[in-house]
Amino acid sequence: MAKRIFIYILFAGAVGAALACGQEGARGGGDPSQPAASEPEKHAAPGALAGSHADWCEEHQVPESLCTRCNPSLVPAFKATGDWCEEHGLPESQCRLCNPDLRIVRPAEKRGG
Repeated sequence: MAKRIFIYILFAGAVGAALACGQEGARGGGDPSQPAASEPEKHAAPGALAGSHADWCEEHQVPESLCTRCNPSLVPAFKATGDWCEEHGLPESQCRLCNPDLRIVRPAEKRGG
């Protein structure tokens, strides 16, 4: 548990860099700040607070700030902490194939002020 918390903290600083590295290419053409009319938003909006409800990759069901499939620049940091599943090419802490009981839960949306 402490290792996962450390990883979240470690990557919190990398969120800005990861979100600023050209997400529009991963999302397709058009205005990257607007979802396509017929397609629900699958990625966090630029500037989403790490660990918040808005920080969510709907496509891969993990926090956007920790999604190595959308943000490959995060891979070296996961590998450096020993949190890497070489067989499946993603963090061990996110590998549902190796850990079938793993549940990654999106944080609740805060309502009100």
